Amino acid sequence: MTDIDHETGLARPPQGLVTLTHVIYGLHAFSAVTGLLGTAFVVTAFLTGWPSLIAVVLNYVKRGETRGTYLESHFRWQIRTFWFALLWVAVAVLAGLTIVGLPFAWVVALGAGLWVLYRIARGWLRLVSEKGMPQ
Repeated sequence: MTDIDHETGLARPPQGLVTLTHVIYGLHAFSAVTGLLGTAFVVTAFLTGWPSLIAVVLNYVKRGETRGTYLESHFRWQIRTFWFALLWVAVAVLAGLTIVGLPFAWVVALGAGLWVLYRIARGWLRLVSEKGMPQ
């Protein structure tokens, strides 16, 4: 029988799945932080680093198991963070193809990096509190 959280009305996820979600946030965070420590932007390190790529694959493979739990919103949050970051990098690359657009590309890349760090931190803090992400 599935445990139901009476406050949210959602099923309580198995502890192993909660642990996996922490690991996925950790993989995303590791990739993003390497952008701070290296020569790459945060957002490019997040998108191209092997830990983040592994995390997105895990998100897709395990998201069916999160259905009906608060973890479903975390998996959606993580997947959307990855794809929207990719979109912002594409915008920055296209803008950077011209000399005039280069300053805009830098601003977009820096902004996207800060946005990725914010999304990882906010999601992980809500996971620690056993709360889902807002819709």
